[in-house]
Amino acid sequence: MSNRVPEEVVEKIRSSTDIVDIVGEYVQLTKRGRNWFGLCPFHGESTPSFSVTSDKQIFHCFGCGAGGNVITFLMDIENVSFQEALSKLGGRTGIDIEVNTPADSSNALSKSDQQLVLMHEFAADMYHHILMNTEEGQAALDYLENRGFTREMIEKNRIGWSLPEWNYMATALKRKGFSDEELATSGLAIQREQSNGFFDRFRGRIMFPIMNETGKVIAFSGRILENSKEEAKYLNSPESPIFQKSQVLYNVHHARSAIRKNRKIILFEGFMDVIAAGKAGVDNALATMGTSLTTQHIKQLKRFAQEIVICFDGDDAGWEAAKRAAIALNEEKFKVEVAVLPGKMDPDDYVRENGNEAFKEQIIGKPHAFIAFAMMHARRYKNFQYENDLLQYIQEVLQLLAGRSTPLERDLYIKQLAGETGLSEEAILQHYRKLENKTIERNRPEQPVKPVKKVTKQVTALHRAERLLFSHLLADAGAMEKVAADPTEIPFVSEEFKALYVQLLGFYEEWDKADFHKFLETLQDAELRKLVMETALAERDPEHGEEEIADCLKHLEKHRVEQQITLKIQQSKEAEKQHDIKRALLLAQEVIALRKTL
Repeated sequence: MSNRVPEEVVEKIRSSTDIVDIVGEYVQLTKRGRNWFGLCPFHGESTPSFSVTSDKQIFHCFGCGAGGNVITFLMDIENVSFQEALSKLGGRTGIDIEVNTPADSSNALSKSDQQLVLMHEFAADMYHHILMNTEEGQAALDYLENRGFTREMIEKNRIGWSLPEWNYMATALKRKGFSDEELATSGLAIQREQSNGFFDRFRGRIMFPIMNETGKVIAFSGRILENSKEEAKYLNSPESPIFQKSQVLYNVHHARSAIRKNRKIILFEGFMDVIAAGKAGVDNALATMGTSLTTQHIKQLKRFAQEIVICFDGDDAGWEAAKRAAIALNEEKFKVEVAVLPGKMDPDDYVRENGNEAFKEQIIGKPHAFIAFAMMHARRYKNFQYENDLLQYIQEVLQLLAGRSTPLERDLYIKQLAGETGLSEEAILQHYRKLENKTIERNRPEQPVKPVKKVTKQVTALHRAERLLFSHLLADAGAMEKVAADPTEIPFVSEEFKALYVQLLGFYEEWDKADFHKFLETLQDAELRKLVMETALAERDPEHGEEEIADCLKHLEKHRVEQQITLKIQQSKEAEKQHDIKRALLLAQEVIALRKTL
């Protein structure tokens, strides 16, 4: 809760943080007029309904109702407490906030995950220290520098060296107080089969930390110094509660601002490619962790940009992976291009052989459009002197064009196909139309589906009255004092507004004036925060506040009376069924009296 941190500290953090910068790290924003718009990160949508207002320092989604300020945005997007969100923002402004996790916290998994992160952070610091400051790490440091790694790059990526000893890291972690169970779960150590104790997973390897979106270490990849047939070149951490390869994108914490500036992502196959690209000044680079692109990856990529340049290795496996990734991204409406490396080179090979400038200008700077790359892929290893190869090439290209291209693209590539194969444009177009019809037929639902009417939330007169009343109470502590004069009567009807009313009463007991941002930050329930945002945005007339409040109270009282009338009529009917005529008459008289009050 906000009262655990001095209010002047909260206000300093809030006022020195621009909500557009923070939200822009999670949502691709476009400025329209005075506000910024993007796709809401809290619900799926294809048309932007999520807005950020710089002058008010608030966000609001017109689709799902989510809203709040910069602190509550972090609370919702990262599912963290107020203190944790404040700590993250404070870290950006040089203000340290100590996060106290309640002892009775029900989020046990989060607590254990935090321990695993602490273990990996400790290990990363130790590996890095050994590399940079000890004789044991000198050979590895020389190797890296000979490979073109500068001290700045090593520091930035927190690269380290694991000693070729069996259990120095396991012993160090035990001395830090971590349990056997935590050692085994972390993947940093492996339990011995024949006896008690653990041995280190990583020994005698250059250590590359894998970090999450906030820059915390969650895994490692260790590389041997020299290629050996006995050992794998790279050894990676196993999956754990804090590290799932299908969900992790490497370098997000470093690349986020560059992606926002360029509005484009350069996607690589592995973390070493990202580091090599960094040498060449390509800062908007991300990579998967040795896996194919997953739906979770794509969901994350959508948060950052809609344009992606794929740069995978130049060998056969790289071409195939690039094609799969390009198709998957194209189907999710990304603008996809592919940067092709010559021969069987990977990005590091190309940078070392041709230099940083050539990689940035000739490879990343001149990517191929999605369909153009698909045509290059389809042409590989085909000889057009053979009819089968010729027909297969046309079939592969047209299958990709069908349902994925605009009329202009279709005409352009069909003309190109005709020039390459010597067949007429008319014949190729005719075959294309057959494929397109099959695609349409295949995607058509088997059963006729009735058009679905767009469901819009009905805003009742009751909800409008509660919303307007709460809007006045939220903006005016004096109005709240008058309405709350009768402590036995809660003026609201719905449970949500009743809960907000009670919390606002408590807020005004602590603070003597209205403050929308402060109150919002005291709410742990995201749904209640949505309701507060809705009321804060409601149109009210401050000049005629007393009249509006009186009108709302009258409407709510009328609703309560109507509810009592409905209840007593039902009770009267039940009494009649039970032949309790006296009670039925009494209830009927009460109904008449209530109707007179209306």
